Amino acid sequence: MRHTTGDPTPGTGGYDAELQRHDEVLRRAAGVRLDDHVLDIGCGAGQTTREAARTARAGSALGIDVSAPAIERARGLARAEGLRNIAFAQADAQVHRFPPERFDLAISRFGTMFFDDPVAAFANVGRALRPSGRLVMMVWRAPGLNAWDVTIRRSLEAAAGQAAGARGGPDPFSLADPAAVREILRGAGFVDAEFTDVHEQVYYGPDVAAALDWVRGFTCTSEALERLDPTAAARAVENLSGALAEHLTGEGVWFDSRAWIIAAHRAGTG
Repeated sequence: MRHTTGDPTPGTGGYDAELQRHDEVLRRAAGVRLDDHVLDIGCGAGQTTREAARTARAGSALGIDVSAPAIERARGLARAEGLRNIAFAQADAQVHRFPPERFDLAISRFGTMFFDDPVAAFANVGRALRPSGRLVMMVWRAPGLNAWDVTIRRSLEAAAGQAAGARGGPDPFSLADPAAVREILRGAGFVDAEFTDVHEQVYYGPDVAAALDWVRGFTCTSEALERLDPTAAARAVENLSGALAEHLTGEGVWFDSRAWIIAAHRAGTG
C-alpha cells in the first residue's frame, strides 16, 4: 500500500498503527545483534529503524525513504528518544550510492514492493552489505489472501458496475510469488531465499470514519475514485464505509492479512 498524503502520522496512527502486529514478527526474523549496522529500506516514520538502533547499541541504524515528510518525522522521533546511533536519509534504495559493504543487515517492512527494476534495486542493496550480510524483508502475499484488498476492490467494482480490471500504478503484491522473487534475488546476487508465512491482522483505525479516511488515502483507492464519475464515486465511498463497518470491533477496524518474511544473504558469503 502507498498513501497519497505522504503524511506518516494521520489520525489512525499511520502505518505504525496499521502494522503493529507485524512488527514483532519482523523483529524476531531480523535478529538484530548488539554490534550490527542495519539498513532499513522504506523506513517511513522510522519505527523499525529506531527499534533496530535500540537493539544494535554498539552498532548503528540508517533508515531511508523517498518521502521527505516521513524522514523529517523520523528524525524528530529519534531525537526525542535520545538515540545517538541512528541516521535517516531521504533516498531511493534503487539508485542511492550507499557506502560499499557498510551494513551487516538490510531490513524492510513493506518497503521493497515498488521498485521499477527490482533486480537492479536489490543488487544495489546487496553492494551495501558486508560479506555474509543478510536481507530480511516483509512483503504482501497474493491479493486474494488479503481481506483488506479484496474488500476495497469489491467496493469499488460494485460502484463502477464492472470489474476493476488490471491494477494500475504501483503494485503492492509485486513480490508475492516465491518463484519469481527467488529469480529476482538470484539475479541481484542473493542466495538461499527462505519464505515464512505471516498471518496477522492490520488496523485501520478506532472507528469507521477514521478507517474510511485512511483507506481513501491509499493510492489504489484514490486513483480508482478519481476515474469514477461523481455519482459512482459517492456510491463507492458508501460501499467502502459499509464494508469497513462490517470489520468494526470493540478495538477498532481490523482486517485479515497475509504476508511473507523473506530472508536471504549475499551469494558466496555464507
